[in-house]
Parts: sequence; structure tokens; C-alpha cells
Amino acid sequence: MQDRIHNVNVLSQDLLPTPSALKEEIPLSEAAREAVLSGRRVVADILDRRDPRLFVVVGPCSIHDVDAAREYAGKLKALANEVEDTLYLIMRVYFEKPRTTVGWKGLINDPFMDDSFCIHDGLRMARSLLLELADMGLPTATEALDPIMPQYLSDLISWAAIGARTTESQTHREMASGLSMPVGFKNATDGGLAVAVNALQSVASPHHFLGINQQGQSTVFHTRGNAYGHVVLRGGGGKPNYDSVHVALCEEDLKRSSLPCNVVVDCSHGNSSKHPRIQPLVMENCVNQVLEGNQSIVGLMLESNLGWGNQSIPEDLSQLEYGVSITDACIDWPTTEKALLKARDKLKPHLGKRSASG
Repeated sequence: MQDRIHNVNVLSQDLLPTPSALKEEIPLSEAAREAVLSGRRVVADILDRRDPRLFVVVGPCSIHDVDAAREYAGKLKALANEVEDTLYLIMRVYFEKPRTTVGWKGLINDPFMDDSFCIHDGLRMARSLLLELADMGLPTATEALDPIMPQYLSDLISWAAIGARTTESQTHREMASGLSMPVGFKNATDGGLAVAVNALQSVASPHHFLGINQQGQSTVFHTRGNAYGHVVLRGGGGKPNYDSVHVALCEEDLKRSSLPCNVVVDCSHGNSSKHPRIQPLVMENCVNQVLEGNQSIVGLMLESNLGWGNQSIPEDLSQLEYGVSITDACIDWPTTEKALLKARDKLKPHLGKRSASG
């Protein structure tokens, strides 16, 4: 007889491995550990103005094909070495996708893109890929969406984002206060900055909240607060907010709240009206702001893949076009490389001056 009190709408439950069990199965290597720690130190130094470079979070809107992700990572690592005197490249490795209504929720939730929701397989695939990238010496970034996932994966992440839909969430602010890496909070989907500024004040403070520990037990966490929260401008409400006027307004809001004037600009989403061809133009505008004396822009984000644009998930998965996004449209690799090299060439002569006056 069906229980009429408990789990009335729950069809079934599947046990996952504990975080410690997954880490024992896919352990962190020393090379990966150093890559992750180095990535976190560099971003912290950029935020603290000890490093005059800009960091750039660049990569696919979401990871759905680990082979394509590996190929992309190889290209990005080579480019990172070429531009490292000016730009610090961090690969965007997003495994979870927030949905406005319904849709594919990302590699962890549905790794086989067939609504089978084999989350145990998705977790193993995600951790294995992150380990490979870290072993290459490539720092990685992801969105912290599900508050349980950091227990499984955060030891392999150098930078995290809290998305526009969750920046206002108390659960995500509390979680971010305990994360071990710098965290960017996006402005609200309507373009408003208030929720992001409030989030930065919250994340810097101590919190006490429920979660699971490495053994999968329900636990009360007590955090000291994360000193490296910062705002990410992503546009919204049908308008961009990367231009010098919006950046200046953001600076004023941060100063009024006694927060560091650290601004990352997301060149996609509302700032490009989701048209990939606009992303390089947004990036160029931000680079020009830096050249004209801006001190607050410390980072950029680009949605980039091997191929251009995006595609729907076909019923026959063999028809998927290799290296093309199945979520937001991305710029392709040649465009990515050209944009980053151009930014490097323009910024390199200016960095010494920025460091001296920052």
C-alpha cells in the first residue's frame, strides 16, 4: 500500500556514492592539486590588484561531449601559454544548466541526453574530465548550481559562478560563503544590480547552514565567509550593461556598500542579446575601457566552442554535430583565438601602467 504521508509524489530513490567514495575512486593527483591552487591564487591576486592581468573564463556554454571538451582544452591550453603575460585563461566547464521551465539539465543530471538521468554516471564523467584538465595544468570554472555538488567536485575548480537565477537565493549565498575559490555573482535577469551587491555583502559574512559532509551525512556547516566574491555583469531585461556608463554605476554601488570595485563582464547572455557574433565586440569594448583608464574590470567571460552557434538535441544522437553547443550559441574556436590574441596585443603595453595606478 502506498504511504499516504511520506514521499507522496516520489516515484523512486537512487543512492549515490558519497563524496569521499567518488574521490577515492577518482583521486586528486598532485599535479591537479597544484593547478587548482595556482588558479585560485592567480584569481585572488588579480582581485587584490597584486596581478595586473585580466582573467578570462572561456569555454562551452555547457559540456555535453567529453571528447570535444578534451579537444577544446588542448587548444585553450596552447593559447593560454601564448597570452599568459596579459590574460589568464580559465576553461569554462559547466555541467549543470538552470532551466527557466524544463529542458536538458546538463552532463551531471543527464549525461546520455536521453532523460535517463544517470546522475551517478554524470558525476564520474564530470570528475574525470575535471581531473584530466587539471592534470594538463588548465584551471577550470563552473557554475555552483546544486548546493550538494561542490562536495563532489569543488577540489578541482579554481573559479565558480552563481547564476542570475540563484544570486538572490539564500541557499546559494550561504554555500558560496564556504566555497574555497573566488566566486562571481551575476546580476539579476532583469539587469538589476541590487541582488548581486546584496549577495556580495552576504557571502563575505559567516553563515551556518545544512549540507552533506564527505561521508554523505547531514551536517551543519559554519563558515567564515568568502573574501573573494565579486560581481559579474551579464546584461538583462533586454539590455546590455557592459558599457562604461553601466560599469561606472556598478562601481558606485559597490563603493556605497564598502565592497571592492571588482567587475567581471560576461560577454554573452544579455550583453550580446545571445548573438554570438556580438561577443567579440563586447570584449573589445571592455578592453578599450581598460585602455582608457578603467580600473575595475578584472575579468571577462566568453561562451566559445569548437564550432559556431548551437543545435537542438536530435532523437538520433548520432546526428549531433561535433563541437557545437546544445545550449546557448557559442563563437567558434578561430573567432575565440582571434579575439583573445587581439585583446592580448592591445592590453600588453598597458598592464604596467594599470598595475602602478590600480
